[in-house]
Amino acid sequence: MSGDGSKKQFWKRNTAKVPGNIQHVYGAQHPPFDPLLHANLMKAGNKPPSATTPGKPKKATTFQEFESITSDAWDVGDDDDELLAMAAQNLNIEVVMETANKVIENHSKLRERRQQRMDKMTEPDDKDGQEAHEEEEEEPDEEDEREEGAEKTTDLSFSSEDLPLSGNRLVKSQSEAPVGSPKEVGVEQAVLHRQQSLPHRPVIPLVPRIVDQNTSGTPAMSEREASRLDKFRQVLAGPNTDLEELRKLSWSGIPRQVRPITWKLLSGYLPANAERRESTLQRKRQEYFGFIEQYYDSRNDEHHQDTYRQIHIDIPRMSPESLVLQPKVTEIFERILFIWAIRHPASGYVQGINDLVTPFFVVYVFEYIEEEVENFNVSSLQEEVLRNIEADSFWCMSKLLDGIQDNYTFAQPGIQRKVKALEELVSRIDETVHCHMQQYEVEYLQFAFRWMNNLLMRELPLRCTIRLWDTYQAEPEGFSHFHLYVCAAFLVRWRKEILEEKDFQGLMILLQNLPTMHWENEEVSVLLAEAYRLKFAFADAPNHYKR
Repeated sequence: MSGDGSKKQFWKRNTAKVPGNIQHVYGAQHPPFDPLLHANLMKAGNKPPSATTPGKPKKATTFQEFESITSDAWDVGDDDDELLAMAAQNLNIEVVMETANKVIENHSKLRERRQQRMDKMTEPDDKDGQEAHEEEEEEPDEEDEREEGAEKTTDLSFSSEDLPLSGNRLVKSQSEAPVGSPKEVGVEQAVLHRQQSLPHRPVIPLVPRIVDQNTSGTPAMSEREASRLDKFRQVLAGPNTDLEELRKLSWSGIPRQVRPITWKLLSGYLPANAERRESTLQRKRQEYFGFIEQYYDSRNDEHHQDTYRQIHIDIPRMSPESLVLQPKVTEIFERILFIWAIRHPASGYVQGINDLVTPFFVVYVFEYIEEEVENFNVSSLQEEVLRNIEADSFWCMSKLLDGIQDNYTFAQPGIQRKVKALEELVSRIDETVHCHMQQYEVEYLQFAFRWMNNLLMRELPLRCTIRLWDTYQAEPEGFSHFHLYVCAAFLVRWRKEILEEKDFQGLMILLQNLPTMHWENEEVSVLLAEAYRLKFAFADAPNHYKR
């Protein structure tokens, strides 16, 4: 390179593109500019303009000059604030403040409208009219306070003059501010107002609570729900349970109080005769732990270690994490899945089977507790109780898998058939959706395989899966046959969203991440009703949906 005088040395060539040279990206700051957190930004913004006349920067003529004007991004270290200051110099603070004020104002108006709608929905009776009138009189004061708080928030967030100072620097948190700071109370009020103004996302329980069993959504159990619970108890109290009557009652959902015993009866784990149930439970539980003693120590043998390793990898991927990642629960799931795999060599363990343990385990845990599963430590239960839950979960999962084992044998032929049947069914009930997916080359196997393999457990919250399984337990061949019609109804349920997507990627992202997180029993009941309608129309006449 030294012999060729016509070639420029590398530090003289287009220094703007040399790696490490910082380029401003206007309007795309990350993290966003926040005066509370970045004091150096304000300092940088207040610097007087340079005395030199603006113009093209002088090109580096030596490597030493090049090195002195180049700041390598990998060596910035603790000078992150300086980088943000450089990007913030071109930021129009007035535009930011104006935009922020508009956002706060719009959000306040939205909250007021929402509160007015809630007040109309919960309008008190005549006897409470006077109290309601007093609340209405107080509303203007609250509104004034809200507007005043919004102004304070805006001032505190975007004005450097009103920020608490400590040693000529912006204070990043209230804990750093001097104790006698005159703005301390105002800042606390502004922070509190900002937190209250944000929309709160409700915490949704993973499983239905007792108060969630009624469809009306009222805190107390409704008269209809109390009546249904009494009917269940009457059917279960007889010396010989009428399973047909129990199935009819269970189709529309099972109250939490009687769900464990009902699932055990409908799955065939317990006999209908009440006198034989206790002896059956003891025998089956002893039999399961006999399998543990006989087979579980072989999990590290050469011909079983791959199976155990895959189970050990899959369990932490399950949901809900708050339950499954408890060490005691992980051990229980590992034993259940390993013993089932050893006793079913035709299929062995297949990914997807692990998800099917969770609903049984959760339902049988709630036979012994009243708290929500999110906050409950399973290891606090007595050892004998945990052994009973483990054995019951194993046998009920085994009963379920007996009806759909061809889903998990080599090449999974059961799933292949069901996905093909789903495609034919959807082409008959909603040809527009079917043709839309064909147009963008979306294969049903690409999204519906998981629906069949995991029985929609990855598409629905656990509380909805448990409600869905109430009906599957009550429906003849619910898991093996009725599930097909549920999947068809589930797909058509998202018709509008599917037709709005105009490319393969958008369709696949939608179908693999359907927005069901806030679903409750009502949505599941509508889905099941539509699935029953499809079954009634097509189940006994399969040629109807074959072209």
